[in-house]
Amino acid sequence: MTERVCIALEIIEANCYCPTSEVIDLAVEILKNSGVIVAPTDTVYGILADPFDPKALERVYKIKGRDPNKPVPLLLGESHHALLVVEPSDRFWKLARAFWPGPLTIVERPAKYLPDHLKAWGNMGVRLPKCPLVREIANRIGGVLVGTSANKSGGAPPRTAYDAHVQLGGLVDLYIDGGPVLLGVPSTVVDITHEEPVILREGSIDLEKIMMALREG
Repeated sequence: MTERVCIALEIIEANCYCPTSEVIDLAVEILKNSGVIVAPTDTVYGILADPFDPKALERVYKIKGRDPNKPVPLLLGESHHALLVVEPSDRFWKLARAFWPGPLTIVERPAKYLPDHLKAWGNMGVRLPKCPLVREIANRIGGVLVGTSANKSGGAPPRTAYDAHVQLGGLVDLYIDGGPVLLGVPSTVVDITHEEPVILREGSIDLEKIMMALREG
């Protein structure tokens, strides 16, 4: 397949909870050729790309206008795919059991064997989304996707494909329109690499719930 770059206004409709094989196949084909797509997750619309592809990752940073020294969150196909990018601690699995699939991004220490462009991030944030569409795409490309919100850095996280297109226009290869997302709020991001968990971004799961899960898990 010839590489697809900046194809404006290519939009397909899909059911996030029951996607067709045609939608999945198209998304996977694009991503395997350094492509970048926008799709609904269970929180907000996200930019999806293959994090192990340096060219695709560079495109994501340029599209968002994001500092390339700042890591972007990763979405998993299954919880065990976390092992591909981080070294999960006991606390990690307690939180995963309590809140996954769902809107909690867990920042953990990186796995030992990562490509250089990912090693540069240091600690990494990963999440298992409650969205069959995204999880199936992740599974088909190896288990892990870039899953950063589909907005320019500093812009409002998009709840619809239209909201995303207003900010990103024709910079991505494909928009998957699954209608308005249910939550409309980005995930909570918790860093567990310190002695005590630190909330890096507030979302629908607060620190009290996180601490309770760690005590009871």
